[in-house]
Amino acid sequence: MPAINTISPGKLARLIGMPSAPLVIDVQTPEDFAADPRLVPGAVRRSHENVADWAPGLKGRRAVVVCQKGQKLSEGVAAWLRHEGVEAESLEGGALAWAAAGLPMVPEAVLPPRDPQGRTVWVTRARPKVDRIACPWLIRRFVDPDAVFLFVSPPEVAGVAERFAAAPFDVEHDGVFWSHDGERCTFDVMVDGFGLSGLPALAHLAVIVRGADTARPDLIPEAAGLVAVSLGLSRMFIDDLEQLDAGMLVYDALYRWCRDATRETHDWVSHQPKSSRPKVEA
Repeated sequence: MPAINTISPGKLARLIGMPSAPLVIDVQTPEDFAADPRLVPGAVRRSHENVADWAPGLKGRRAVVVCQKGQKLSEGVAAWLRHEGVEAESLEGGALAWAAAGLPMVPEAVLPPRDPQGRTVWVTRARPKVDRIACPWLIRRFVDPDAVFLFVSPPEVAGVAERFAAAPFDVEHDGVFWSHDGERCTFDVMVDGFGLSGLPALAHLAVIVRGADTARPDLIPEAAGLVAVSLGLSRMFIDDLEQLDAGMLVYDALYRWCRDATRETHDWVSHQPKSSRPKVEA
């Protein structure tokens, strides 16, 4: 039986990637984290030593706290968060149990440096369509829920990246890691680079994004539909961030379909109400 105020790795894994997923807070000591510098997807690093300073800012939210073994640090921080009005649990067995279960983990080394507020910052070309909406969705759902995205004119991406310590993505500049790689689109590269390729739903979604972004609708039927929706969104919104917000819902729905509903079908007849009239014999 699970301990009170804890959540199992398997249950948390089902929540990650959902728009209603809890905030995952990694409070491992620097020494423990250095032994395996990877994060539960979506986790942010915080110190248990100053929990009194940052806990009030999470009031009203739901959180799962992760330490190395799921013992004193995560239980203590979760208890402090509950004191501040946060619905908080600790991860059973901690990061060690998560890794032992073979669940995906994001290497800290591949992430850009965080700003003073603890957020990763990314920059790409303005007027996003497919990859430049899909990639921010992936980052916010599986890497950094508070990530900042800067959409700028194409010639200024490199300069903005340098001046604002932002990671460029989906641009054709020498030395940019997060971009197309042969027939793979940027979303493919990010799924692999973030250590998420073991999630079947993301692998399925990646094929849809690749087909839509590289003009290969023959790869999978859903690719043509994603192109249509993406182009429609680009004409509905002038502001790129508003378009991103709307696009998040599109990818939430696609991910949930890839994960849970690919075998479900819809036909008109099965959804019709049954007639209450008695059958009349001819």
